[in-house]
This record gives sequence, structure tokens and C-alpha cells, in this order.
Amino acid sequence: MLIDGELVTAEGSFDNVCPATGSVLGSTSAANAVDVARAIGAARRAFDDGDWATNPALRRRCLGQLQDAITAERDDLRDELIAEAGCPDMTIGMAQLDWPLADALRYPAGLIDTFEWERVLDGGGLFGERNVRTVVKEPVGVVGAITPSNFPIEVILNKLGPALATGNTVVLKPDPHTPWNATRLGRLIAEHTDIPAGVVNVVPTQDNAVAELLVTDPRVDMVSFTGSTAVGKLIARLGVETMKRTFLELGGKSALIVTDDVDPAKVVPGAVGVCVHAGQACGMNTRLLVHRSRYDDVVTGVTAAFGMVPVGDPASPQTLVGPVISAAQQHRVLSAIDGARRDGGEITTGGAAFDPPGALAGGYYVQPTVVVGVDNGAAIARDEIFGPVLVIIPFEDDDAAVRIANDSVYGLAGAVMSGSLERGRAIARRVRTGAIGVNGGMYYGADAPFGGYKSSGVGRQCGIEGFEQYLETKTIAHRAPRTG
Repeated sequence: MLIDGELVTAEGSFDNVCPATGSVLGSTSAANAVDVARAIGAARRAFDDGDWATNPALRRRCLGQLQDAITAERDDLRDELIAEAGCPDMTIGMAQLDWPLADALRYPAGLIDTFEWERVLDGGGLFGERNVRTVVKEPVGVVGAITPSNFPIEVILNKLGPALATGNTVVLKPDPHTPWNATRLGRLIAEHTDIPAGVVNVVPTQDNAVAELLVTDPRVDMVSFTGSTAVGKLIARLGVETMKRTFLELGGKSALIVTDDVDPAKVVPGAVGVCVHAGQACGMNTRLLVHRSRYDDVVTGVTAAFGMVPVGDPASPQTLVGPVISAAQQHRVLSAIDGARRDGGEITTGGAAFDPPGALAGGYYVQPTVVVGVDNGAAIARDEIFGPVLVIIPFEDDDAAVRIANDSVYGLAGAVMSGSLERGRAIARRVRTGAIGVNGGMYYGADAPFGGYKSSGVGRQCGIEGFEQYLETKTIAHRAPRTG
């Protein structure tokens, strides 16, 4: 663990299990309540008594040092992510590692010099004097960052970057399924940066009661959470007692809309996207809405493609579908597929566990699965599955497509494919989601805000909006003589 600038071990530990094989990779320090309280106290002192919040040059230099340190260990981090997250090697060059490594720290570090930290409002006043108001942006304070297992280092860097650049201190609690990328980051901070003691603390734990201290302790000013909607709602409820600011990036059930002027063959690559990393991404398009005139052809093409998707060893460059993160998650995905059958759905391909040979036999794999024959009211079309499962639903016209897409408690992401860019953009503007791509457009990037409507969350990650997520606003007024 990293607590108050020191690398320390805990009294207890827990196993880090490789989801590709089911074998134990090693052990991780298990923070207890005392450890987390120490970390919170260190973060509080570093914010209140140090100069981190008021020294932009120090913040800029330290973020650059951290960038260099992570880059130097990129290959080791790659191997670590494949081992503990089960992410396919092909995802490392994308959002799993290389994309956030390119800009998750650099972008907010650049904003330190260019962001409008103050603005002046001049107007009004009494008795012939001017009334000058200065709007000042200040850091929130101590941030509790709670991160998921699916894209662990990507989410951590996109939280740490803006939180630290804006002058906050952080207590990071990584997902217990993927703790080592976070503890590696803690070591790099301690050994290769000038980040002051207490500014960043890393406390892995499997104990939910211990983790809840980040939400209930009054010394923590903000909780930044990425994960399930159920846990996000719990954090919101617990945090209200101390009026914590909460940034919640939660689940999704995003829809890919295919209009009647699209070649069915062109739909297949976008549909297969749900198989990447075994479907473990909140923004994946897990509902495929297809105009009825194209429905049969799309179902045939997508079913054939899913049947050929390579499943297996995530370290292999050919693998698209690795394991889901745990045996419990495998059970949840398979239970959801069984529920689709009970609802009258047809499984056109997949629908069961995948049993690889040899050393991978103990891993947690699910066959890429296509479900048809259900409407948008079925649980498989409404619940976030977090597995390589796609449900295909027909629609009659654009209005119906938008209505089905919006008929969800979620509103995180989505996509539209249309023969007309103008038509596609018009549909996209009507879909109630925080991000949406048209004809292959990609919304990802450290400069682009990402987050959801409705039960997909509160607030935004990345972009100017994500930077401001970690800032308070203060207005300072003074009277001055009129001039001229």
C-alpha cells in the first residue's frame, strides 16, 4: 500500500486470481479500517497544510514525472493487466493502456496553464462605487477514488489526472480483482516522483465495510466512483450524510441503431464490438436495433461472425474474447442468458460457458452469444450483463428506433449507422445518452467528456467538464472607486 508517502504492508492480505486460468497470481495487502483512516488523515493533512493545492508548477512537474515513470514500465504493466484483468492483448494498444497513457495525465497537466482559474465580473455597486466580483476555481479537497476491474489503469489515470492537476489529494481504492496496477502506481509515485507525502494514497481491500469509510468519513470531500449503478446509488445515499460531492460513472445498456439504408454486411464489425474484452465495458452497444427490412440479413451475418470470434488466452494476439473477471461474474452472465431463454428468446449462437483446453481450463469464459426473439421489455434487453452477449431487436421506423433506444433506465452511450450522415446525426441528437457515435465516430479521449444520463451516472469524466468536476467555485466581491 501507499500511505502518507510510505510503501507499507497490511496485517492481512488477499489473493489476486488470474481470470484466464483461475490460478492465484500472488497476494495483495488488505487495508483494514485503521489503514484507510490513516490514508484519509494523510490526504487531509497534505491538502490543508501542504502547498499542493496552491503550487501549480509543482503539480505540473509531478504529473510529468509520473507520466515518465509509467511509460518506462509500460511493458510490465501490459503483462500485469493481461494477467489480473484477463484483458486481451489487442486491447492494450487501445483503451486498456496505450490511449490513456498517451493523454490521461498530459491533457489535465496542460490545463494547469491554460484553464481560466479566475474571471472578473464588474458591475453594479452602491453610492457611486464599483462592485467587483472575482469568480475563483479551487480544488474540492480530499477525493476518494474507487475504481473498477474492467479497465483499471485507464479509469485510475482518468481520475488521478484531473484530481491532481486541480490541486486535490486522493485516496485510491482499486477493485480487489485488479489491485496490482494500482499498487504499482503507488510504488512509482513513491520512488520516481516529487508528489508530497499524503497527496496520493493507495489502499486495496476486499472488505466493503472498510471501503465505505471513503464515503462516510467527513474528512473526505468528494467520492469519484466508476462501477455498477447499484453501488453508485449506495454511494449517493451514504455520501449525503456528509454532503459529499459525488461523481458517479455507472452502468449502461447502449443501443446501436441501424437504419434501412445500411448494407447489412457493414453492421457486423460494429456488432462484434460487444465481444471485445468479453463484453466488460459499460459503454458497449449491447442492444442492436435494426430496421425490420434489414433484420433477417443482419441476424444471419452477426450470428455467423459471433460463431467465429476467437475465444481463449488473453495473452494471444489473436484473441478477442478473454475471460470475464470472476467465477461469480461468469455465473451472472450465464444466468442472464438462461433468463432470456425463459422469456422466449432464441440463442442463435453461443449461450454457454466456453471450456478451453490445458492451462486455461480453470478460467471464466463465456461463449459470444446472440439473442433474438425478444422485445425491449425482456430482462436481457434491459439489464446490464457485462458479458459477450448481444440482443437484436427490430424496429419499423426512425421514431420507433429512438423510442426503443430511450426506453431504458440507462443513458450512457450508443451509436447510429445510416446511409445519410445528416439522418444519422438527427437520430443521435434524439437519443438520451451522454455519448454517441455516428457511422463509426469515436467519442473516446481525455479531451472529450464521458458520462451518462439517468441511471448511468452523475457528472463527467475527461474534458473540461471532467476537470471542473474536481473544482469548487468561490465568488469574492469588493468595492472599488469608479474610474474614468
